This record gives sequence, structure tokens and C-alpha cells, in this order.
Amino acid sequence: MPRLSGWAKVVPDLRLEAGCPWPVCGVDEAGRGPWAGPVCAGAVILDPANPIDGLDDSKKLSAARRDALAPTIKARALAWGVGFASAEDICELNILQATGLAMRRAIGSMAMAPVFALVDGNHAFALPCPVKTVVKGDALSASIAAASILAKTARDAVMIDMDRVHPGYGFAAHKGYGVPEHARALASLGPCAIHRMTWAPVRAAIAGR
Repeated sequence: MPRLSGWAKVVPDLRLEAGCPWPVCGVDEAGRGPWAGPVCAGAVILDPANPIDGLDDSKKLSAARRDALAPTIKARALAWGVGFASAEDICELNILQATGLAMRRAIGSMAMAPVFALVDGNHAFALPCPVKTVVKGDALSASIAAASILAKTARDAVMIDMDRVHPGYGFAAHKGYGVPEHARALASLGPCAIHRMTWAPVRAAIAGR
């Protein structure tokens, strides 16, 4: 898919992938910032012969659009994977290392092993294959954009489930991020099992109780 220029909207394409050893996967994460829940990573090897319209940075897409694209990505990609690192992993390892763990789990679950990875951001995580970092990669690389959509939809689904397991916090709405509703619930109820216990807002809620 060619990238548009000038006044037209810039969309992710496969130019970066074309310059990499094959098969190459795009990798991205969702959920590094929340106070609760796992961090999730997606990894995708797209099929250049079977393009997917509408791929973009997951943060630029509506929830409905992400939910519509996720099954299409899974159906048309040559391989895909999703991996999680739990709140406990995050507290034990720190968020950066837990993100790398989630990425390795995502790649490890793929039906086809990539020989190269394009990773969103500027940190070269230790993955099972060589890595090229791409700042704002989810806006440039179609593979990274697809990975960002899978990571975001998978994590959102987990947090919606966690809303039923741990009612009262509003996880289905804010997905564990530090919004005022979450802060009020944390102060009132204290943390639950999926809160990141070493994080300052959660520690403050524990101390306040």
C-alpha cells in the first residue's frame, strides 16, 4: 500500500518491511501506562499479496474500528501472536522488562517464526530475532500498526473481563488507566489483585487505608 504525501493522510505501508530480511514481523505493545492490568504485545507478519485496508496506529482508531480490523488481521496475516505480562511480572521486573517479556511471548506464539522484527519506539528489546526500532512506527509500518491493533484489542478484552471479576473500579471503561474515576475507586476500595502494587498511585492508596 503506497504511503500518501502532501495534503493527503499518511498511512502505514510496507516500505520498511521490504528492506528487511524475510519473514519480518511488526511488534507493538499496549498498556504500559495503566495502574492496573497486564501489558500486552502483538506481533504480526503481513502478507504483501493480501493487503488490509485501514491499518493505522491503534490510538487513532475508534474501538469499533479496532474490533473490526482485528479478525481481518488474524485471517489475512501470514502469522500473528499476542503475549501478556501480568501486573505481578511488571512489579517484579519493571515495566520496560515486562514489555519485552510480553513481546517475546507474542513472537513465541506465532505459527511462523520471524527472522527480523520492526519494533515501535526507540528501545531495542531482547527478542528471538534481530530488531530494528522505529519511532512512531505504528504510523509508518503496516506490520507494526497491525500489531498495535491486536495488542490493544486483546488487552481491552482482558480489562472488560476484569471488570466483572473486580467490580467497582470501572475497568471496562478506563481499562486500568489513571483517570479520576479510577483514583476515586482506588481510594475507596483499595487495590485489587490486578493492580500494579509497586506503582506510586497504588502505594499511596494502600498507605491511605
